[in-house]
Amino acid sequence: MKLRRLLEAVLLLEGDLTLPDVLRHMIEEACAMTSARYGALGVLDETRTSLAEFVTVGLSVEEESAIGPRPTGRGVLGLLIAEPKPLRLAHISAHPQSSGFPPNHPPMTSFLGVPVTAHGEVYGNLYLTDKQGWSEFTQDDEWLAMSFAQAAGVAIENARLHQRVQEVAVLEDRDRIARDLHDDVIHRLFAVGLALQALERDFEARAAERLDQVIGDIDSTIHRIRSAIFELVEPKADRGIRAAVLALVHDLRPLLGFDPSVSFSGPVDTAITPEMTGHLLATVREALTNVARHSNATGTSVQLTVADGVCTLAIVDNGTGVVPTGTGPTLAGGFGIANLRRRAEKLGGELDLDPGAGGGIALTMRVPIA
Repeated sequence: MKLRRLLEAVLLLEGDLTLPDVLRHMIEEACAMTSARYGALGVLDETRTSLAEFVTVGLSVEEESAIGPRPTGRGVLGLLIAEPKPLRLAHISAHPQSSGFPPNHPPMTSFLGVPVTAHGEVYGNLYLTDKQGWSEFTQDDEWLAMSFAQAAGVAIENARLHQRVQEVAVLEDRDRIARDLHDDVIHRLFAVGLALQALERDFEARAAERLDQVIGDIDSTIHRIRSAIFELVEPKADRGIRAAVLALVHDLRPLLGFDPSVSFSGPVDTAITPEMTGHLLATVREALTNVARHSNATGTSVQLTVADGVCTLAIVDNGTGVVPTGTGPTLAGGFGIANLRRRAEKLGGELDLDPGAGGGIALTMRVPIA
């Protein structure tokens, strides 16, 4: 059972999930398999001396807000940064390097920390605390945590490599535009200058005719400059939620094995903010990924609506999924429903799961629009 859950978590690396989503899934599964009440993953900064990111599991939004700023790598967390090797403690507060907890922090006793690595590089640390039903974490828990940490390291490494590839692509695109401006537009402007010089010497003879020609050349050059600028900014101008959802659904089509039905209603591109767009796209991605992997569905609909000051995202499939009960994090064998609910809450909204009319699951996110 544990091996199967570990393999399922590793398979997330093949999905189209964002890095924070993948890391949160890794922590959730590590907590579930080691009976840890709390879990966190700290990602090191470029200097590898402090934590640049800190993803937590087990704390509510209110608890995280009350605690204040995220840890940067002091105390026992700093020890793991300086000495990246597994560390198990029965009482974290008894360790000589423990710096205590900030105000409003829940009490924690047992501790397990392991380095997050990939191909010999240390990218951060995975932390688990408060083993439930036992006084401290075991050697088996350490092995499981190391497995999840290695998978998280691969995810971080892949994300950074992908970011570098994108940066190189942007630079190459800028170089191409610069070459076009230099080789075409600048040369044409130079030719216009020469024509104006000739016009100055021969103003009396054919001034009017040649002046019209020069003006036409200038207009043509301006048009070319505008075209070059448009090519530079066009990708940004096409990032409305409508185009982004369609592109995302198209990318997920091979994973699903069929074309989902997508529809829009209301002023979605003008009413939905960039912050909302990020959370909505992440919800679509995770929901469709779950459908592809766990529902055996042959059809799915995605509907995005803006009406009466509310944005509604509805995703319905005709698969065999079962709506979960209780507070478990899974949906029809999938992952991250708690994470999707947190996304809705951050936007002041809510997320519901109900049986679909034709079987499967109906996921509905409602978010108010300011």
